[in-house]
Amino acid sequence: MGNIFGQQFRIATFGESHGPALGVVIDGCPPRVPLDLDFIRSELARRRPGQSLLTTQRKEGDEPEILSGVSAQGLTLGSPIAIIIRNTDQRSSAYAEMKAAYRPSHADFTYDEKYGIRAVEGGGRSSARETAARVAAGAIAKTVLQHAHQVRITAWVESVGAHQMPASAKIPTLKQVEATPTRCPHPATAEKIETLIKAARQDGDSVGGVICCAIENLPTGLGEPVFDRFEADLAKAMLSLPATKGFEIGSGFSGTLLRGSEHNDLFIKKGGKIRTATNRSGGTQGGITNGETVLFRVAFKPTATVLRPQKTVGPNGQATELTAKGRHDPCVLPRAVPIVEAMAALVAVDHWMRDRAQNTRFGRCGRPA
Repeated sequence: MGNIFGQQFRIATFGESHGPALGVVIDGCPPRVPLDLDFIRSELARRRPGQSLLTTQRKEGDEPEILSGVSAQGLTLGSPIAIIIRNTDQRSSAYAEMKAAYRPSHADFTYDEKYGIRAVEGGGRSSARETAARVAAGAIAKTVLQHAHQVRITAWVESVGAHQMPASAKIPTLKQVEATPTRCPHPATAEKIETLIKAARQDGDSVGGVICCAIENLPTGLGEPVFDRFEADLAKAMLSLPATKGFEIGSGFSGTLLRGSEHNDLFIKKGGKIRTATNRSGGTQGGITNGETVLFRVAFKPTATVLRPQKTVGPNGQATELTAKGRHDPCVLPRAVPIVEAMAALVAVDHWMRDRAQNTRFGRCGRPA
């Protein structure tokens, strides 16, 4: 079912939305990296449900339990790290009607067609609840990156519906992102977004939007030039998230409006290093990081579950009407911010380790580390 991600820094997630627990096994984490359990908790707290009136009111503590791979002193051992997060607030009765009716734009129908069976309660593996395991793994990936090279990963809500924050060359701080429940760092836009999400919830409806993410201080040379381009793996990581419908890096689709002479990032020498005067490439060229900030955007559709009557069919093809119940986000974006960061961290640390495995000096071969 494609539950494994990465090559050198590999994760395997497991568990269903309404099962006893979710979890992740991380294989390939370097040894002797100091882990802070409180940091993992804080990352999970940014993703967990019930954190504000803008999110689902399911109450989950999302307390991580580390089962292996970490010493008593809090250092990684180099062996597999296993983490579980127990589910404590399931309401499976809210999904009883969905046994006989497919939720529009959900994975109910495709799961039935592919596997002949599905976890009706909560959607099983197709639920965004699964991403808690990714955030736990991402917190460890962030720690490795910070420990190795002071890499900083920041995501924020850029727009929801028609409300978009003004363009800015400055990357917001974590404090600015976390200042409002929308996770939009522009206060005036954040206020409009909050009003829009509340109105959608009141109407039993949902809204979508765009998250922007920046990866700062990555070294040059990460990524491969053909199938394993850095941005290609980023795209796969982001489009593996529930509700995602679009990915762009650097100038993205807007770059198609420019001529090559306008779009090209000219090389300059700055601070003793070769840099680019602009960053329309988004931090990669030829699929390889060039030392500039990696900047990309991810589009999230409106939440598929809406509390309004909708026409649908059941497994037998019989027409019916379904009014969804349960607790759902009217907009996934505020809680998706730490998930986007986690997947970006997993891609970055995996490519870093792959690059070092191939290119670190080996006898007389390879470029210097």
